[in-house]
Amino acid sequence: MGAAAGETSGAVNRSGMNNVWSIVLASAIVYGALTVFMAVIPGTVLSRTKPTPGTHPLTAQESRGRDVYVGEGCAYCHSQVVRPLRQDLVFGRPSVAGDYAYSTPELLSDHRNGPDLTNIGTRQPSATWQYIHLWNPRAVVAGSIMPRYPWLFELKSKSAPNDVVVTVPPSYAPSNGAAIVATDDARALVAYLKALKQVPLGKGGAGK
Repeated sequence: MGAAAGETSGAVNRSGMNNVWSIVLASAIVYGALTVFMAVIPGTVLSRTKPTPGTHPLTAQESRGRDVYVGEGCAYCHSQVVRPLRQDLVFGRPSVAGDYAYSTPELLSDHRNGPDLTNIGTRQPSATWQYIHLWNPRAVVAGSIMPRYPWLFELKSKSAPNDVVVTVPPSYAPSNGAAIVATDDARALVAYLKALKQVPLGKGGAGK
């Protein structure tokens, strides 16, 4: 009897939640299902969605800027989707699927530690402002919690004719008087931010 009971107990321990392979298989099925329903299907539908009339593909420089945006982790703190809620209207009109026809994978984000950037190219079209904001956000937005991105700039004792020199308030300028020059990555990132513009929609929320 004792041996039989031991064998039965061992069988129970090797089944169900005590079997690591059952846990792995169940986890894989759940993860696979979530991937299909939350990524594959929406992505497939979006790839077949017609662009909102007036939207355009990104240029080569803007596409590079999008890569810089991703690489610098901007999507961790900034969303790119305007919800159909009153508090979101300060960022622009509610987003529609066609707005993202040329922006896959989408950078919707699930955090908004900073303002939504869906329409930042219209709300803040000044390249100079964008450069200063990247150099030191506090120079243009008092109390901003956004980190600085000084590696997107070079400090030069003398700028070259084709350099984009960023003029910042004196209190934020280098103490040695060096010129703040935007790197190619900074120029591409600002080009991308300026390209983030919503186009007007026709009546009923559809593109004309």
